[in-house]
Amino acid sequence: MASALRVGVAGLGTVGASVLRIIGERRDALSAASGRPIQVTAVCARDRTKDRGIDLSNIRWHDSPADLAADGNVDLVVELIGGADGKARETVEAALKAGKPVVTANKALLAAHGLALAALAEEKNVALAFEAAVAGGIPIIKTLREALPGSRLDRVSGILNGTCNYILTQMEEEGLPFAAALSEAQRLGYAEADPTFDIGGFDAAHKLAILTSLAFGVQIDADAIYIEGIESISPLDLAIAEELGYRIKLLGVATRTEQGVEQRVHLAMVPKSAPLAQVMGVTNAVTISGSASEITLVGPGAGGDATASAVIADIVDVARGASRAPFGVPVSRLEKMKRAPIQTHEGGYYIRLDVVDEPGTAASIATRMAEQQISLDSILQRKPRDKKSIEAVDPEHKTVPLVLITHATTEAAVRKALDAVLADRHIDGTPQVIRIEKDQ
Repeated sequence: MASALRVGVAGLGTVGASVLRIIGERRDALSAASGRPIQVTAVCARDRTKDRGIDLSNIRWHDSPADLAADGNVDLVVELIGGADGKARETVEAALKAGKPVVTANKALLAAHGLALAALAEEKNVALAFEAAVAGGIPIIKTLREALPGSRLDRVSGILNGTCNYILTQMEEEGLPFAAALSEAQRLGYAEADPTFDIGGFDAAHKLAILTSLAFGVQIDADAIYIEGIESISPLDLAIAEELGYRIKLLGVATRTEQGVEQRVHLAMVPKSAPLAQVMGVTNAVTISGSASEITLVGPGAGGDATASAVIADIVDVARGASRAPFGVPVSRLEKMKRAPIQTHEGGYYIRLDVVDEPGTAASIATRMAEQQISLDSILQRKPRDKKSIEAVDPEHKTVPLVLITHATTEAAVRKALDAVLADRHIDGTPQVIRIEKDQ
């Protein structure tokens, strides 16, 4: 049997500790799968004294990630530090410059510096693998990079953040307001003490940037992604979606259009019959649509073991000698993306307005929509059925929710119409706008 692949792990949080534990528990199976032993020889973390539930006595400890990357007894570096810059970037760059392959779960790093790091890996003829960076235990990177070379892909969409999906599930199934559902997610460890990165849509956007590059053969352009979070969601919106035959999800969507590639992360109303609508809790899912077929992959999107399994799958590939361009084709062949601005997006819209309950208000709002050639499928004006839903929207009960469902129109038209409605002072607060996704 070939000599052992000596692995250095930078970062011993939940995922890093799981990687070491699984490698220890499945040593023989991993050796058989890769054709050579896999051995963790060095680690790096901030706190040497922390009990991580694993034996580190026979493993060399480095205080500096750069020292770990330079260790002569390390053949492959696993970066699990996190963050787009700082020690994470330094570690990956140092390893690649030293001619060592890298496995990382760091979507922020890849979204910001993925092309430069991939070019460096190609120059040094070593692997840069990142299956764990998107959708945890779902093999979406391998699927896009290796399993669909004959298909022209036109759309990739998915539930890319388990925290948000859990919050929306709790709100729908338990009738909780947003703040209570978030608090429960934090109690269970699904959300951070500062949840902004998740609930603001930024985590999903980093993942979408990577998927877009792989799916369409374009350069990563994270700055081109339109991002909305889930903070504005109300139990009333979820209840009305249910009545209309939809379920509300935070989606990341990348689509080829005549204007260019459209990338967006936002709340969306998904038909309840669609595969993505069935995905509940902390689970992730990705749907890939192309010339040959449409497939949906579903699985655990987060957690120590799920993410560690993806890291270890990449380690096994490196041990086998598998080497592919990190983004499927050489960086030099990735096309510069033509951006399609969100204003050109076309589709149906759910619009909830908290209107002053006066005669003629609905007619005035409908007129503003007609001025922008927006055709309305339906107008719903009624008070919520229960007191809890009323107070979630209007604690003082001074307004009535007016819900508009539009036929296909453009984002630009909706924004112009709503600007006019706001100027008329018929509504209170900020309009709730949720895009309707038919193709899911």
